[in-house]
Amino acid sequence: MSQHILVLGIGNVLFADEGIGVHLLHYIEQKYRFDGPHRLDFIDGGTLAHALIPLITQYDQLVVIDTVHSTEGQVGNVYFFDFDKVPHHIDFQGSAHEVEMLQTLNMMEMVGDRPPTHILGVIPEVLEAMSFELSSSVLAAVPLMERALLDHLASIGMTATRVSCPDIRAVAQRSCAQEACDEVAL
Repeated sequence: MSQHILVLGIGNVLFADEGIGVHLLHYIEQKYRFDGPHRLDFIDGGTLAHALIPLITQYDQLVVIDTVHSTEGQVGNVYFFDFDKVPHHIDFQGSAHEVEMLQTLNMMEMVGDRPPTHILGVIPEVLEAMSFELSSSVLAAVPLMERALLDHLASIGMTATRVSCPDIRAVAQRSCAQEACDEVAL
């Protein structure tokens, strides 16, 4: 049976590693074409959290790409897990938007609106205001994050075909430039 799957990049691109969820989303979206039995959407959720509820409820499955915090991990460690089975050492206390995203997913669960959810996260190194650069630790984690997402999508029948070879740093710079333009336009 065909499902509608959302890959949701979360983060603030104006705060260095905090933007990896958005940057990786755009990177994967540019690098691959996906084919298979399911409809797959890639959406930049920025820091919207609660405002995303009406959007998320339309999907059968959700994959959230974001930063995470671990009491046992180190900067650059990558985690991929079912939201219903969050490892005991993982939390979302790294930034305000992460707390809001955790609350959003928990609220959706309470009312029965949250689709089955997986989290793809990396422990950030740099969370500086107005820094558009990803740290070397998070850049080094990108191939593992990419592989985890592709493996998960393959496990549900989606085939990824590489269509380009973007540079994650260039993708991040374009995301940041677009974000700055959007803020000026407001």
